[in-house]
Amino acid sequence: MLQKLRDKTSGWIVTVIMGLLMIPFLFVIDNSYLGGVGAQNVAKVSAPPSWWSSAPSWWPMSFLWKHHEVSVEDFRARFEQARMQAREQQGDNFDPREFETTENKRAVLDQLIDEQVVRLAAEDAHIVIGDKAVRDYIAAIPAFQKDGKFDPDQYRLALAQSMPPRTPAMFEQLVRSSLQQSIIPSALAESGFVTKGESERLLKLLGETRDVEFALLPEVAADTAAVSDAEIDQWYKAHPKDFRQPESATIEYVEINAANMPAVAAADEATLRQRYEDEKMRFVSADQRLASHILIPTGSDEKAAEAKANKLAAEAKQPGADFAALAKANSEDPGSKDAGGDLGWVERGVMVKPFEDALFAMKAGEVVGPVKTEFGYHVLKLREIKGGEGRPFEEVRDQLAAEQLQADSEKAFNELSGRLVDLVYKNPTELGSAAKEVGLPVQTLGPFNRGTASGIAANPAVLKAVFSDALKEDGTVSDPIELGTNHNVMIRVTEHTPEQAIPLAQAREQVIAAVRAHRSEEASKKAADALLAKLSAGQTLQALAASEQLQLLPMPGLPRNAPMPTAEANRAVFTAAAPAGDKPSYGKVEMEPGRYAVFAVTKVTPGNLAEVPEQQQTMLKQQLSQIDGAAAAKAYVDGMRKRYKVQVEESQL
Repeated sequence: MLQKLRDKTSGWIVTVIMGLLMIPFLFVIDNSYLGGVGAQNVAKVSAPPSWWSSAPSWWPMSFLWKHHEVSVEDFRARFEQARMQAREQQGDNFDPREFETTENKRAVLDQLIDEQVVRLAAEDAHIVIGDKAVRDYIAAIPAFQKDGKFDPDQYRLALAQSMPPRTPAMFEQLVRSSLQQSIIPSALAESGFVTKGESERLLKLLGETRDVEFALLPEVAADTAAVSDAEIDQWYKAHPKDFRQPESATIEYVEINAANMPAVAAADEATLRQRYEDEKMRFVSADQRLASHILIPTGSDEKAAEAKANKLAAEAKQPGADFAALAKANSEDPGSKDAGGDLGWVERGVMVKPFEDALFAMKAGEVVGPVKTEFGYHVLKLREIKGGEGRPFEEVRDQLAAEQLQADSEKAFNELSGRLVDLVYKNPTELGSAAKEVGLPVQTLGPFNRGTASGIAANPAVLKAVFSDALKEDGTVSDPIELGTNHNVMIRVTEHTPEQAIPLAQAREQVIAAVRAHRSEEASKKAADALLAKLSAGQTLQALAASEQLQLLPMPGLPRNAPMPTAEANRAVFTAAAPAGDKPSYGKVEMEPGRYAVFAVTKVTPGNLAEVPEQQQTMLKQQLSQIDGAAAAKAYVDGMRKRYKVQVEESQL
C-alpha cells in the first residue's frame, strides 16, 4: 500500500498538482513580497536596478527592484513631532482635532517619502559616507560639546536623554543615512546662481517708481429700492455660508480665587522659628574654594603619569614653590594651563567626586596630590576659602513670615479646591450641591459663541473646554481650569446649540441689506467702467475729473510696495501696463467697500543701481542664488519621485 502511494506521488503529475496547490498560498504571503505595501508600513518607494532601468515592476520581476519603506512607527513619530511644533507655534489656539486632518497627514508622509526617494537616488549614485565624515559631523554638533570641544561623556548623556533614547551606534547610523541622502540635494542647493543682468533687472524693478494720478468717484447713493421675494430667495440660496448661526453655549461655573478668600492668620513666633530651623541651610552662603591644579593624563603609561604627578606634588609642597609656574610648564589641562592652573571659585557639585572630596577636605594654602580621577592625576592647591556662614533668625524673620503667609494662603486655596473637586467627582454632572457645600456661589454665563465670549469665557482655556466634545455631549463638570495664580474655575455646559443655518424668515433683513449692498457696489463698479471707457476713447483724466467733479489725488514718484494710498491701490498701479509713449495707462481699484477710483499711470522710472549700496546688491544676489539652488534641489527630488514607483496605504495613516 505504501509503495503504491509513493509511486503515485512522483513524476510530472505530482509536480503540476503541487504547483496548483501553491497558488492559493501566494494570496496569504505578506503583500510586500509581491510589490505591495507591507502590513506594518504606510508607504513604499521602489526603484528599478541601476543596470536595468526599464525593468518591469510586476511580480516576480519586482524582486530585482530596490525598496525602501516608511513604517507606521516612523510616520507616527514624525507626525507627533509636527503636532508638537504646531502646538508650540499656536499656543492656546492649537486644536488637536483640527490638526488630525488628512491633508496634514499626507504632508508629513510626503516628506518621509521624499527622504526615501533621495536615499534611493544616493544609493543608485553609489554615494558612500566614510567614518571620518560621520565623526566630524557629530563632533561639530554644539549639544555634544563642552567648552567648545567635543566631549564623549556629554555625547553619551545627550543621546541617553533624547527621545527616543539612542546608543552612539544608532546615532552614527542615523547621521550616516542623513548625510548620504542629503549629498545631492545639498550640492544642488549650493550650486544655485543668478547672473549679474538678472539681479540688476530685479533691483531696477524693486526700486521702480511710478507717477500716478487717482480720481476718486463720489459715493453711490444708498440703494433703497425694493427687493423682491424672488431676489431674496435667490440670494439666500446662493450665499448659504453668509447666513449661519455660530455654535453657542451657556455655562454655569464656580470660581475659586485666593484673592477673594478670607485672609489667613499670621504665623506665630514658634512656627517661624521652626521654619527657620528646618530651612537653615537656605540662609547659609555657599561654601566655595579658590583652587588651582596640575593635570597629568594617564595616557598609555599610567605608572609614568603617576610618578610624574608625585614628583610635581613634592616640588609644589616645597617652601616658596611657584605653583603657577609648575602648572604652566607641566599641566595638560588646556582650559587652565595658561592661567597657571587657576580654576577660579569652585562649589560642590561642579567637579568629579574624587577631585571634589579632596578639595573640600583641604585647608587654605595646602597642596595635595596626586588625586586620581577619570581624567588623570591631579595636584591640587587650595588658595582661599569663603562662604559657609549663616544669617541669624532676626535678620530673615520678615522673609520667613511672608513666605509662611503665602504658604498658608496656598494651602487654604488648595484645600478648598480639593474639597470641591472631590465633591464634584462624586456626582460629575451636577455642580450646584458641591458648590453649596464648600460655600461658593454658582454663576451662569451665556449664551455666547466663540466670537462673543466674555468674562471667564474669554479665557482661551475656558473657551476651548466649553466647546470640547466631552463637555458638550456628556454634560459633565470640567476639571479645574487655571485662570491665574491660585485662581481656578470649574464649568459645566448647561445648554449647547450647534452651528446651523439661520432660517430665511429670521435672516430676511440681512439678505435684503446684502442685496442692496451688492447693487450699490455694482453701480459703483459700473460708474468706474464708464469712466475708463471715456479715458480709453481719448479723454484726459484731468478733463474728465473737471466735468464729472471728481476728486483728484496726484502721487508722483510712488514707490513699489508702499501702502499708498492703500496697499490694494499700490498693487493695482504696479500691475498696470507701463504707459506707451505719451499715452497714459489706466486702471480702476476699489479704495473702500463700494467706492472706486480710476487712475492714470503717466511715467515709469526704473530703480537707479547707483543708489543701491554694493553690500545690498551682493546680499540680494546671494538670496537669489539660494532661491535658485533651493528650486533646483526641489526639482531634482520631484523628478526622482516621478521616476520611481511610490505606493501609499492610506488606511494606515
